[in-house]
Amino acid sequence: MFTPATAEQRFVLDHIVRLSEISAEATPDLLDAVLDGAGQFAAGEWAPLERLGDTEGARWTEQGVTMPEGFAAAYRAYVEGGWGTIGSPAEHGGQGLPVSLSIAVLETLGTANMGFCLCPVLTVGAVEALHHHGSPEQQATYLPKLATGEWTGTMNLTEPQAGSDVGAVKTKAEPAGDGKWKIKGTKIYISFGDHDMADNIVHLVLARTPGAPAGTKGLSLFLVPKFRLRDDGTPGDFNDIKVVSIEHKMGLHASPTCVLSFGDNDDCIGELIGPELGGIRAMFTMMNNARLNVGLQGVQVAERATQRAVAYARERVQGYRGGAPTAIIEHPDVRRMLLRMKAQTQAARALVYYAFGQLDRGRAGDAEADKRVELLTPLAKAHATDLGSEVASLGVQVHGGMGYIEETGAAQHFRDARITPIYEGTNGIQAADLVGRKLSMDNGATLLGLLADMRADAEDAGLRALIDACEDVGRNLLGSDADDRLAASYPFLTMLSVAVCGWLMEKSGRLAAQSDGEPGFLKMKQAAARFYVEQIVPEALGLRAAAMAKAAVLYAVEAEAFAA
Repeated sequence: MFTPATAEQRFVLDHIVRLSEISAEATPDLLDAVLDGAGQFAAGEWAPLERLGDTEGARWTEQGVTMPEGFAAAYRAYVEGGWGTIGSPAEHGGQGLPVSLSIAVLETLGTANMGFCLCPVLTVGAVEALHHHGSPEQQATYLPKLATGEWTGTMNLTEPQAGSDVGAVKTKAEPAGDGKWKIKGTKIYISFGDHDMADNIVHLVLARTPGAPAGTKGLSLFLVPKFRLRDDGTPGDFNDIKVVSIEHKMGLHASPTCVLSFGDNDDCIGELIGPELGGIRAMFTMMNNARLNVGLQGVQVAERATQRAVAYARERVQGYRGGAPTAIIEHPDVRRMLLRMKAQTQAARALVYYAFGQLDRGRAGDAEADKRVELLTPLAKAHATDLGSEVASLGVQVHGGMGYIEETGAAQHFRDARITPIYEGTNGIQAADLVGRKLSMDNGATLLGLLADMRADAEDAGLRALIDACEDVGRNLLGSDADDRLAASYPFLTMLSVAVCGWLMEKSGRLAAQSDGEPGFLKMKQAAARFYVEQIVPEALGLRAAAMAKAAVLYAVEAEAFAA
């Protein structure tokens, strides 16, 4: 049960991203070809494997991780189809098209099979890190293979004692001569850290060099392939990287989450990426890309959960309306849930795509867009994944008792969605980033500039009131101490996210009313926009009190009292 959201993607790319302003190459014919082709590919190759990926999942063996039957062939089809090359640098084998278009492809693939799609998502992040920080030799050797997806990439930060506290990393890198380094340590929670779908896996590993200072300042980033390369650039000797285990998880069973041990035999060789002690800067290039892509996962799971719930509600006959038996979609409360699912999914998509559009504009030299995407990144990651979880939960509710039964598939979306507010920096960390680094950019001018653009465009009085409330809270937090900022961080993040989504949804509703196209699609756009502005925007206004509250109430009792 999967239908590519092609019409919705095209609408957002045209009217929210305004892709034609970003790239002359992104013609209407090209957009149609890419979006339609990706939809057909995902429906034919990836969607049929979604259930198997959940029920069977990736498996650990002494020889490494094996994927369920059909995954390797589907991944080869992805590589051969060139789907990974769309947004990759042209000088390294990619098509060099806007990232905004490439993420529409990723959305389609992830909606078809969310767990599977983590593999290309992490590879895209590795491409970003090497493109910005790798040496010319590293780029020439690795980027052409990563850009196509022929080789896959991973990000290795977390260790048993170093989760959110990245500065606690203990993995070591010792000079091995010839510019090489010996890597030794253990990394956990490595998505697609091993699999049998590609000839090589390129691990990007944070490690500490001899004499490095404590904390994040002492970290360097290393390129550590699963197989070392021969002189002709093909994979050769095994590089002493052991898959200790894979995690038994609540969801995303098609994505092997690995514990990796580097250098058990003191023979794991890596190359430094960028300067020594420059690891955290290089890794944040990869992490910021990954955070936006995790926000996109919120869109993916929300879209799939909504499609499944709508289909069930149209088919399930229960109760009466107007004296006759009726499908549950005719009952007001089911309509409320479904319309909320549609509105929240469209809002999440608009927010994430808008952020990627600003990323494209920043790369084209727009300095203000560059700052705006920095501000939007914690919103896109946190709010879109919160919405993915909310919509997946509503999807279970629409199914009623059958939603709690695994065979319907609704429960899988609920389980898969729950990790997204956690990984790539918990949503609490995103909120802290918002009120810490992002709010203070240019002494608040970046935030105030966004709010001014929104205020100038907004028509609904409630939306304008929310925008004003965001400005009041933002100005208050700029003058607050660290504890008060952090105490207010999550309600403020939600308020600001809903305000941005409300702005984009209201604009979408206006444009849909003025557009030509499929009447049912345009009518739903207008209904979803109206529902969002009239019912969801006022909810966010109710968070103002929490966003203005001080931290004192949180520390009114000792830690021991929480166990009372």
